[in-house]
Amino acid sequence: MKVLVAVKRVVDYNVKVRVKSDNTGVDIANVKMSMNPFDEIAIEEAVRLKEKGLVTEIIAVSCGVSQCQETLRTAMAIGADRAILVETTEELQPLAVAKLLKALLDKEQPGLILLGKQAIDDDCNQTGQMLAALADLPQATFASKVEVVDGKVSVTREVDGGLETLLLSLPAVITADLRLNEPRYVTLPNIMKAKKKQLEIFKPEDLGVDVSPRIKTLRVSEPPKRSAGIKVPDVATLVDKLKNEAKVI
Repeated sequence: MKVLVAVKRVVDYNVKVRVKSDNTGVDIANVKMSMNPFDEIAIEEAVRLKEKGLVTEIIAVSCGVSQCQETLRTAMAIGADRAILVETTEELQPLAVAKLLKALLDKEQPGLILLGKQAIDDDCNQTGQMLAALADLPQATFASKVEVVDGKVSVTREVDGGLETLLLSLPAVITADLRLNEPRYVTLPNIMKAKKKQLEIFKPEDLGVDVSPRIKTLRVSEPPKRSAGIKVPDVATLVDKLKNEAKVI
């Protein structure tokens, strides 16, 4: 079985994000970038399925600027067999990414598609669901356990009420949650091997996909700074302030 895993290049989770002075977006100049943590979990899960003998090939896919090649090399160092970059300088929104992945899905015909449940930069949590809809495939989001058995995949997913288990026919789309696994440490020998693995580059027009943005960002601003707290003499004063000043009760 062939597995396609989508990975995104985002600002590293340890970096304090700063808004540009003109409020047009987030400043990423000279900022450390890395693979989206949820996508790293998706790659790790694909590698574990391959180690169990259930997967024959893992293809890592990324969409964006040419620097995304670094993210794909990391995915190959973790264990992906080859990579595909859809290179564009356009701002890619979830629907555009889903359409690009759908085009690659038609080309590669994988048995399983893995993605992170969301990206830590926009927090959209949309691409996996949109891809499943476009490709008319069964989907399981927020996966905390994945088992492939007899040509089907059993997915335990995290929902508001606890855990839910779904049995899906293949091919299927699965989005990885935080508790699915803990990604392995990437070793230097594997980083060196990844440099020799195949990396194909396409343009959106090669795949026949229009990636022009459907939504325009008008302004990006930092949240207001928290004001200092105060001490109140008694419960009655606290209730009065919560009711008349904070208006939360």
